[in-house]
This record gives sequence, C-alpha cells and structure tokens, in this order.
Amino acid sequence: MTDASRFSGPFQAGDRVQLTGPKGRMNTIFLEPGKVFHTHRGAIEHDAIIGLPDGSVVENGVGVEHLALRPLLTDIVMSMPRGAAIIYPKDAAQILALADVFPGATVAEAGVGSGALSMWLLRALGPDGRLLSFERREEFADVARGNVTSYFGSEPENWSITLGDLTEALPTVTEPGSVDRVVLDMLAPWECVDAVSEALKPGGVLLCYIATVTQLSRVTEAIRASGNFTNPDASETMIRGWHVEGLAVRPDHRMIGHTGFLLTARRLAPGAVLPQLKRRASKSEFSDEDVEAWTPGALGERNVSDKSLRRRVRAATAGADYATHRGEDQHDGEDSDAAGDPRPESSPESTP
Repeated sequence: MTDASRFSGPFQAGDRVQLTGPKGRMNTIFLEPGKVFHTHRGAIEHDAIIGLPDGSVVENGVGVEHLALRPLLTDIVMSMPRGAAIIYPKDAAQILALADVFPGATVAEAGVGSGALSMWLLRALGPDGRLLSFERREEFADVARGNVTSYFGSEPENWSITLGDLTEALPTVTEPGSVDRVVLDMLAPWECVDAVSEALKPGGVLLCYIATVTQLSRVTEAIRASGNFTNPDASETMIRGWHVEGLAVRPDHRMIGHTGFLLTARRLAPGAVLPQLKRRASKSEFSDEDVEAWTPGALGERNVSDKSLRRRVRAATAGADYATHRGEDQHDGEDSDAAGDPRPESSPESTP
C-alpha cells in the first residue's frame, strides 16, 4: 500500500519532519530543496536536513539546536489540517482493539471527518483489507483525502469515500452480510442501526464513538431494541502521564480525560434470539417519549465556517502534493497546491 522507506531512512525532499526546539516546542514542516524554515530564534535551511538520518540534531543560523524526527502517526493526526474534530490517538488505539480490526477485513466507517481514524484503520487492514468511508460533507471528505494521501504518499487503492447518508449509501456499496466491522462516529448513530445490521456479517462488530451520556443511552437502547446484536458494552479511556526524573516520580499535572465513549456490540446470526440475562428488578422503566426528551432526535451541529474549511482543504491538499512528489528535486521555489495558493512553509503542531 505504501513504501516502507517513507517511515525510515535518510530524510528526502517531500518528507514531513518534526522539529523540536530547546524548550520542547514542535513544528512540522515538509522538506523542499532551497527553502528555509524561520523561527524567532534563527532559521534552518531545508537542505541542511535533507540527507541526514532520522533522529539527527541540526543547528539554526544562530547555533540553536533542534531535534529532527519523522513524526509518528500520533504526531501527524494531532497536527494535520482538520475539517472536523479528530478521534484522539488514545481512542483510535482502543477502537482498533475493541473492534478487533484485522488484516484483510472489510470495514465501513461513517463520519470520516479529517481522516485521522481512516489512517489508523488503513494501516491495520493492510493491502488486502478494504475501508469504506462515508461522509455527508464534501469539504470534510476533501480534507480527509488530502491528509490520508499526505501520509501514505498516494491515495490507497483499497479505500473509498462515499458522499451521502450512511443509511442510504451503505446498501448501494455493500452486499448484505459482507462487512466485518462498522465504526460510527456521528451525532445520531441510532438512526443507522438497521442499515448496519443488514450489512454486517454474523459475529461482526459494531463500534460507536459518541461524545455524551445522553447519546450513549439512546444508541445503547436502540441496539438492544433491534434484537440483532449482543448486549452493548460501553467504556471510556483516560490517559495520565507520569513525570519521572531521578527520585522525583509523580503523576503529571495535566492528563487527557474524557473525549468520547466507545460502545461495542456483535451481530447475531439471522433468526438468533439473545438469551435473557438475569438482572435485579430495575426502577428505571422508560418510554419512547422519555428517550426523546433525554436525547432529542434533532441534535444541533457545530458548523465550521466556509472560509476556514477552504483554508484547511488547501493545507491538506498541499500536504498530499508534497507526499506525491516525495524525493523529487524542486529548486524553482514556485510550487503551489491544487487550489493555486503557495504551499505553507510549516504548520505548528497542536497539543491535546
């Protein structure tokens, strides 16, 4: 699917490089012959980095040292252009594990966003797997396509993006009972339970990434009510780093807390009836009206401005252009992205 040399070996023109300064500030740049990366404490010529081994230390014009490394996928998804909010690496890792994504599987994901989860899934699926992505907004799909191409060096042949609503588009792309895993990252995943039930193989996994407790409750009950799945399991992942320096060993003052809930359930065989679990008597009886009041079906949506989206599409497309022409000598300094704007020199890496 992609050349392994993209992730190791000496730096080449078109490579993405993460520069870390003496105070730990990170900047991500694409190497281009003849170009210069400027900071408020001096400049670094791209030609001084090209040809060096990964993990080298380079000095800028005034002697300030910077560590040059190829960014890991974790670093890339945190610093790449975003159309929609990304799935954090801590959640992406759990999704791969809880959904049991395996090489050669067929996976459908709805809500491609900025393409962060798509990159994790494509790596796990390998060249023999297939990823079917669905996105309602064309601008988000363009950002995702640029980011994925930028990472792999070309658009993966085993990946497709379909524009439209999952409930309508999924049956047109897949045969019934042909999908191994489904990942839903959307506002109202309960609306897609029937379509997903039809597409999944018996024993296949449905995983929903949801942000709020009310959404978690509603999609859980929708999955149960369908009668097509095992009882759903819900969890969230929190990461607390530790400061370790000599005998000073303590938790970090900051941590990555709640970002979303992960809900998983497995598809039952056609006609199978799930055995009833023995439970204590519950006082939590509810009606459909209670569910609607708890989580309104017409959820609001946080929109990104058209101007901001156009800028992010240009940035993602520029990254894809760099990756596509990796290793080529370009000395004219007049390259531009697909939208006709000059390529950005660098993009600061964002932090969680």
